Amino acid sequence: MTLLITILAASAVTIVWYCHPDSKMKLGTLCLMYWGASIMWMADAIMEYASEGAAYFTPAPADMLNDFFLGLSVVTLGLIIWIVILLIKDPRGVVRAALHRKKK
Repeated sequence: MTLLITILAASAVTIVWYCHPDSKMKLGTLCLMYWGASIMWMADAIMEYASEGAAYFTPAPADMLNDFFLGLSVVTLGLIIWIVILLIKDPRGVVRAALHRKKK
Protein backbone atom coordinates (compact mmCIF):
# COMPACT_ATOMS: atom_id res chain seq x y z
CA MET A 1 0.00 0.00 0.00
CA THR A 2 2.84 2.37 0.85
CA LEU A 3 4.52 1.63 -2.47
CA LEU A 4 1.26 2.25 -4.34
CA ILE A 5 0.64 5.60 -2.67
CA THR A 6 4.16 6.89 -3.30
CA ILE A 7 4.10 5.73 -6.93
CA LEU A 8 0.76 7.50 -7.46
CA ALA A 9 2.11 10.69 -5.89
CA ALA A 10 5.34 10.47 -7.91
CA SER A 11 3.40 9.88 -11.14
CA ALA A 12 1.03 12.78 -10.49
CA VAL A 13 3.84 15.23 -9.71
CA THR A 14 5.83 13.99 -12.71
CA ILE A 15 2.87 14.64 -15.02
CA VAL A 16 2.47 18.17 -13.63
CA TRP A 17 6.23 18.78 -13.95
CA TYR A 18 6.23 17.45 -17.52
CA CYS A 19 3.34 19.73 -18.49
CA HIS A 20 5.06 22.77 -16.93
CA PRO A 21 8.84 22.16 -17.24
CA ASP A 22 9.68 25.88 -17.05
CA SER A 23 7.94 26.39 -13.72
CA LYS A 24 10.02 28.00 -10.99
CA MET A 25 8.21 26.00 -8.29
CA LYS A 26 10.92 23.31 -7.94
CA LEU A 27 8.59 20.49 -9.03
CA GLY A 28 11.63 18.48 -10.13
CA THR A 29 12.77 18.35 -6.51
CA LEU A 30 9.38 17.03 -5.42
CA CYS A 31 9.48 14.45 -8.23
CA LEU A 32 12.88 13.23 -7.13
CA MET A 33 11.77 12.94 -3.50
CA TYR A 34 8.71 10.88 -4.42
CA TRP A 35 10.54 8.67 -6.92
CA GLY A 36 13.28 8.11 -4.34
CA ALA A 37 10.67 7.06 -1.79
CA SER A 38 9.09 4.77 -4.40
CA ILE A 39 12.42 3.09 -5.08
CA MET A 40 12.95 2.65 -1.35
CA TRP A 41 9.51 1.04 -0.91
CA MET A 42 10.12 -1.15 -3.97
CA ALA A 43 13.33 -2.47 -2.42
CA ASP A 44 11.43 -3.05 0.83
CA ALA A 45 8.68 -4.95 -1.03
CA ILE A 46 11.24 -7.13 -2.82
CA MET A 47 13.01 -7.99 0.42
CA GLU A 48 9.73 -8.69 2.20
CA TYR A 49 8.57 -10.91 -0.66
CA ALA A 50 11.88 -12.77 -0.54
CA SER A 51 11.41 -13.49 3.15
CA GLU A 52 7.64 -14.20 3.21
CA GLY A 53 6.97 -15.65 -0.22
CA ALA A 54 3.35 -15.82 -1.39
CA ALA A 55 2.10 -14.70 2.06
CA TYR A 56 3.27 -11.21 1.10
CA PHE A 57 0.21 -10.84 -1.15
CA THR A 58 -2.33 -11.57 1.63
CA PRO A 59 -1.71 -8.93 4.31
CA ALA A 60 -3.96 -8.50 7.31
CA PRO A 61 -6.39 -5.56 7.17
CA ALA A 62 -4.61 -3.90 10.10
CA ASP A 63 -1.30 -4.10 8.22
CA MET A 64 -2.90 -2.55 5.15
CA LEU A 65 -4.30 0.30 7.23
CA ASN A 66 -0.90 0.90 8.83
CA ASP A 67 0.75 0.90 5.40
CA PHE A 68 -1.88 3.33 4.12
CA PHE A 69 -1.20 5.78 6.94
CA LEU A 70 2.55 5.37 6.47
CA GLY A 71 2.18 6.13 2.76
CA LEU A 72 0.15 9.25 3.49
CA SER A 73 2.76 10.30 6.06
CA VAL A 74 5.55 9.92 3.51
CA VAL A 75 3.69 11.96 0.90
CA THR A 76 2.85 14.64 3.48
CA LEU A 77 6.43 14.82 4.72
CA GLY A 78 7.61 15.21 1.12
CA LEU A 79 5.18 18.11 0.64
CA ILE A 80 6.36 19.76 3.87
CA ILE A 81 10.01 19.48 2.82
CA TRP A 82 9.13 20.88 -0.62
CA ILE A 83 7.29 23.85 0.93
CA VAL A 84 10.27 24.58 3.20
CA ILE A 85 12.56 24.49 0.16
CA LEU A 86 10.22 26.90 -1.64
CA LEU A 87 10.19 29.26 1.33
CA ILE A 88 13.99 29.23 1.54
CA LYS A 89 14.65 29.55 -2.22
CA ASP A 90 11.70 31.93 -2.75
CA PRO A 91 11.60 31.52 -6.57
CA ARG A 92 8.93 34.18 -7.12
CA GLY A 93 10.20 36.64 -4.51
CA VAL A 94 6.98 36.60 -2.50
CA VAL A 95 8.62 36.10 0.90
CA ARG A 96 11.28 38.72 0.17
CA ALA A 97 8.63 41.24 -0.88
CA ALA A 98 6.56 40.57 2.23
CA LEU A 99 9.60 41.04 4.48
CA HIS A 100 10.54 44.31 2.77
CA ARG A 101 6.96 45.57 3.07
CA LYS A 102 7.00 45.05 6.85
CA LYS A 103 10.29 46.92 7.29
CA LYS A 104 8.96 50.14 5.78
